Amino acid sequence: MARKRRLEEHENHDRWLVSYADFITLLFAFFVVMYAVSSVNEGKYKVLSDSLTNAFSNTISKAGGQPIAVIQGAPPIPPRPITKPDKLLEQKKVDGKKVEQRQKMKNIAGDIMQALQPLVAQGKVRLLETSRGVTIEINDSILFPAGQARLQPASISAMRAIAQVLAASDFPITIEGHTDNVPIATPQFPSNWELSAMRATTVLRLFNDAGVGAERLTAIGYGETRPLETNTSPEGKARNRRVSILIDSNRPEEPTEIQEGATGSAPASTR
Repeated sequence: MARKRRLEEHENHDRWLVSYADFITLLFAFFVVMYAVSSVNEGKYKVLSDSLTNAFSNTISKAGGQPIAVIQGAPPIPPRPITKPDKLLEQKKVDGKKVEQRQKMKNIAGDIMQALQPLVAQGKVRLLETSRGVTIEINDSILFPAGQARLQPASISAMRAIAQVLAASDFPITIEGHTDNVPIATPQFPSNWELSAMRATTVLRLFNDAGVGAERLTAIGYGETRPLETNTSPEGKARNRRVSILIDSNRPEEPTEIQEGATGSAPASTR
């Protein structure tokens, strides 16, 4: 029997895919390695870049990262000192002055309270602490006769006691005269305006004679325009008839002239 012819082996034409896959794998690994090598710390890279830039461009860095150029042969320019006012220190000084003034004001109020203790106990005198300072309210029944602006002899000693305390200080003093709503019409006082202003001026003159500087004294007459209570009862009217002495802790500031056009508005036209 004849031997069968050996079947010829089939040639594989796809073997190149194996080599191609190996090549792609190696190429991918190569790019991964290159990416890893090229990824550096950004902060360190900036420091290195600044150092190289300064070394090759002859610059000096100042605080804040801004370089200062240096010209060859010229001396280096020293940084200009920055002078700023110490706002915190100034605020502490202002606060310290306020505390000192407030303490002086309390001492003055305590001395006046002690000098007028009998009148305070009777309700004829009240001491009030306000944002501006200390106010002494004195009922006019112990100061003036009805419809007059002449101090009663019994009240002069009390007013002099207040003046002695105020003379030792340097605070501005405002004396206010107030009346009730009962109208007055005399040759000397045509209205309550004149009566209240004259009463305030009378106290001002006594304070000045007792040693309080005239430059610290101001007299104002408000008449019946600033009542503390309604004028519908005798008690309310008695409360409104008073003299108020304001010891002002706010010292006046130096005036500043306003120049034309400073406010941004055009001057008013005249016809």
